Amino acid sequence: MVDTILRLLTMGGQIMIVGVLLTSKTRLGLKISLLGVLISSMAYLINSSITLAPPLPWRRAIDFLSVSTTVWAWIFAHQLFERRIAKALLIAVPILLALLWIMAVTVPGIRWFTFYAIRFLSLALVAHLIIIALTGRADDLIEKRRLIRMFLPIFVGLEVGGVLTYELFFGPTDNIPGVSAVNAMLILILVLGAGMAVLTADGDLFAKPVTNQPQARPFLNLSPSETVLHDKLIAAMEEGQYRTPSLTIATLAAQLDTQEHRLRALINKQLGHRNFSSFLNGYRIAEAKEKLADRAHVDLPILTIAMDLGYGSLAPFNRAFRSETGQTPSDFRKEAIDQN
Repeated sequence: MVDTILRLLTMGGQIMIVGVLLTSKTRLGLKISLLGVLISSMAYLINSSITLAPPLPWRRAIDFLSVSTTVWAWIFAHQLFERRIAKALLIAVPILLALLWIMAVTVPGIRWFTFYAIRFLSLALVAHLIIIALTGRADDLIEKRRLIRMFLPIFVGLEVGGVLTYELFFGPTDNIPGVSAVNAMLILILVLGAGMAVLTADGDLFAKPVTNQPQARPFLNLSPSETVLHDKLIAAMEEGQYRTPSLTIATLAAQLDTQEHRLRALINKQLGHRNFSSFLNGYRIAEAKEKLADRAHVDLPILTIAMDLGYGSLAPFNRAFRSETGQTPSDFRKEAIDQN
């Protein structure tokens, strides 16, 4: 009885969040992925309950939605933290999950294999989600999202990772009423937390990313202390501080003799950058474009340009350059030299 009440309360909260999302200005990719998480987790709540078992015609559809929860959570994490998913991986993961589920439904003799394969795949996605949340925290400039990065791994690890690990060793959670109720309680806590995040979030967290060009100080609404910090920051950038390899916002704050949270707020709220790397890339890619278009540097290897600008290898430079210009460095150089 308690288990059923908890599941119904959780689904009520999820339906409320769905309603808020449908009427919000949340960016499309984030909205779709979060809706996927909510709908698939509702399916899981139904599918893993004895008392809420759906009619037979709907059971398989709900079962498939249920097992897709971790895929949607993985995609949601990428969208929330503005991490690009490789197209091949984005296609391969859902297809692999769908194939495993179809095999489980149509070939009863290998159901044990698909049971473990689906859960190991789901655990791998949860582990990757946690890595994304933790490794990007230092680069993130949005305070509310930095808090999410800190707490999301704890709750996801406790709930999703805990349930998957339990099922690997002991089978489905609905076999034991007490475990099922604890599982429902943890999901309810996650939903309440997600609901608070959605209902209280400002536009900066869920809005479409906008990268502003460097602005002259008279056009910024700065306090006196921000004015001093802004001028010190711009001076450091003009001196080429952005070329420092592995430069972090903590290192830069120390060099500017200021607190990290003050520098983070200035770059985010005044200069419009959501990640420290995007702020650095604005300067780095601008210089890269100048060098690539310069006939005097036509034989300078692209790797040398990347290393001189502070990139640790060619791959992150290529990604940043393509993101900024829509072209590879080689294509940009060829086009620029041909036009000069």
